[in-house]
This record gives sequence, structure tokens and C-alpha cells, in this order.
Amino acid sequence: MPELASPESESRSVGKDGFSPGRLSDSPTGQLGFCAACGSPTEERDVEGSMRPVCLACGQVVFLDPKLAVGVLIARDGRILLGKRGPGTREPGKWSFPAGFVERGERVEHAAAREAREETNLDVEIGDLIGLYSSEGETVVLAVYAATAAAGDPEAGDDLVEIGWFSVAELPELAFPRDRHIMEAWLSSQRVMGR
Repeated sequence: MPELASPESESRSVGKDGFSPGRLSDSPTGQLGFCAACGSPTEERDVEGSMRPVCLACGQVVFLDPKLAVGVLIARDGRILLGKRGPGTREPGKWSFPAGFVERGERVEHAAAREAREETNLDVEIGDLIGLYSSEGETVVLAVYAATAAAGDPEAGDDLVEIGWFSVAELPELAFPRDRHIMEAWLSSQRVMGR
């Protein structure tokens, strides 16, 4: 176990992972700097075959859970509503569905409607779940719902700088490879339901 440097010290000890204990890292495990149970520094250790933050004082192991996000595929008159992602987002300048994080204790469907309203200024009726999307190494799981929009013109808000209706045949540059898979799943469900 690495020795911790005193607060007065100009240098800090470095753990086997190359990070100083107590420091938030860019590690894919999302190392936590300090223990939630006792406040002492943590370091990453192999626990049950995965690198996990472990408290140096009390031994508390942190099992990091994924964060749930929700996306909304809003359709009207055969077109899909997409937003151009703004600065400070992943893939700025590219287009994707209105989306955002689910708050702790919030129903996922309510989060979908809230995110649609925040990013498009439209009230939507949330429909069926299109699918859950995750990938190896990604800390976010995305739940995507189909939705229909009430009358009105959308306005870009929150993380979006522009918004528009697009036919599936004439899409702008999409932000994520999964976006096309989401549209294909939605189109397939529409054909099955005869819409």
C-alpha cells in the first residue's frame, strides 16, 4: 500500500495505478477521491476481478453503478425532431435526439417528457420504449422512448443550439453511431404496428 504524504508535503505519493490516492482520476472506473463512509482517501484495487475504489482507512469498497439517461425520438408527419448539440456537450455541432439524465427518484417516463420540454419547448406524449443502449466502457445507459409532439413549433433550449425536423432519408451528421440504430428500431416497430 502506498504511503500517504502529509498535507504540508509538496509531493504526493502515487499509487500503482499512477494516480495519487484521494485524487479524482480520468480512470475508466471513475475513481472516487474520498470514501463516502469515512471521508478518507481511496485508491483503485482489484476487487472481484475489476478495479474499484477502496478506502485506505476503513476498507469500504465502492461498486460504481452506471448513470441512466433518457432520449426521446419525437415524430410528426413522418419526420423526426433532432437537435444540434451545443458547446460543452459530447459531439458538439452534430445532431441527436433530445436527451438528458434521469434524476434520482424520478420516473424514467417523466424524465423523458421533462428533457423533451427543456430541449425543444414542446410538450410530448411519451410512447413505447424503443430500447436500452449501452456499450463496453461507457458509464451511461440510455433508455430511448418514442413520443409524439403536441402542436407548436419547437425551440432549441438547454444543450441544443438548433433544432429541426428531418426525414429519415435526409439526416444531418449524427452525433452517435447508436442514433441510426435507434431510428432503425423505431422504423421497424412502426412497420410492425402498421403505422
